[in-house]
Formats: sequence, structure tokens, C-alpha cells
Amino acid sequence: MIVADRKPIQEILDMLGDCEKLLIVGCNACVAICMAGGEKEVSELASLVKIAKKKQGKPIEITEQVTERQCEEEFVKEIESEIKGHDIILSMACGIGVQLIAKMYEGKLVYPALNPKFMGLPEEQGQWTETCAGCGDCRLADFGGICHIARCSKSLLNGPCGGSVDGKCEVDPDNIDCAWQLIYDRMKLLGQLDKLLKIEPAKSWKTSRDGGPRKVIRQDVRE
Repeated sequence: MIVADRKPIQEILDMLGDCEKLLIVGCNACVAICMAGGEKEVSELASLVKIAKKKQGKPIEITEQVTERQCEEEFVKEIESEIKGHDIILSMACGIGVQLIAKMYEGKLVYPALNPKFMGLPEEQGQWTETCAGCGDCRLADFGGICHIARCSKSLLNGPCGGSVDGKCEVDPDNIDCAWQLIYDRMKLLGQLDKLLKIEPAKSWKTSRDGGPRKVIRQDVRE
């Protein structure tokens, strides 16, 4: 899932300027699950903006909406009348949702209320960890199901580095496990340690962002 958190309220207020009529749009997908942009968070942000504007002596009218998925046109169209009725739309979705509304309604100002962080795994209540870098060439089968690109702080192809101590990463030993220690432990458990003797060649990044914006086309679905 895409993990995000809300921008600081002052940054949001700076974007809104002297806006008097605002539509805040949340999303019931990833950002709702990570408690950043669902119905509750939309309501909280609306209250914060109203209070701040009242203190400034600049009252504001705010409408709250939440789409099922802000990354798909059919769900955005369900609130089209609200979008057309407001000059500024504050999106509480990931960047995909923000860009989709901007694309669909070219004359509207669409601002992001969230900072999307990464694709991550929920580990416990209120805690998510980045587990996938979306590099376009998944090698989890070769490394015991643990991604050395996303989870190694240096994205090493042949680890660990000299900074791994007692299974911890030198970047933050208190909070980050050494990904290569995790890989070693997992491969040992699976009886596949011999696979780690192979020297990994330099990674081709052409499947990642180095090739520009990526696109997936499924002809079997399109036809």
C-alpha cells in the first residue's frame, strides 16, 4: 500500500491563501488504511483549517467528500458537481489522486494535503515500513522474499556492507534491521544459502525511474 502522512497545517494554509470556498477530498483506499486521508482525517483537517481561518478573521466554507478511490476516474466523477462548484480542491489522496483530478478538471486549482512516502507494510498499529521500491524487476524469489533494494539502506546487490553490526544497520542501529542479515537468516532457514554465493552483477535500472515515467500496457485486457 502507498503510505502517506499529512503535510504540516501551516504549509496547507499557505497553499490555500485567501480561499473562501474549499472542497477537501479524501480517499478510502491506501491513505485511509494508513490513517492519513480517510473520512476521519478529512473531517479533522477541515476543522483545523476552519479554526485557523477564524483566528485570521477570514471565515471559510468547507465541503468534505471522500471518494472510494481517487486514482480512478469513475469514482472521481461521482463528486463532479462538488468539484465544479469549488475553485480550490484540497486532495487528501496520494499524488496519483491529486494529478487525476487536475487532469480531469483543468481549470481547477488542486492542491496536495499529503506527503506520499513509500510502498510499505503495516507492522503494527501506527507503524509502516518501506518494503518495495517498485524497481520493475522483482528479485524476491532469489533473496528469500526480502527486498535488498528497498530494505537495505544502501540498496546493495551483494551485502552486507561493513556497517552491519549484530544484525543492525549503521544508518539507525536502534530502528533498522540489516536487510542482508534478514536475507541470510531467511535463506539459511530455507536451506538456500548456496544461492548467496553467486555474485550479483550490476543492476539494470532501465526498468525503474531511469527510463522515465513507466507505463504498463496489457493488450489482453485492452482488446
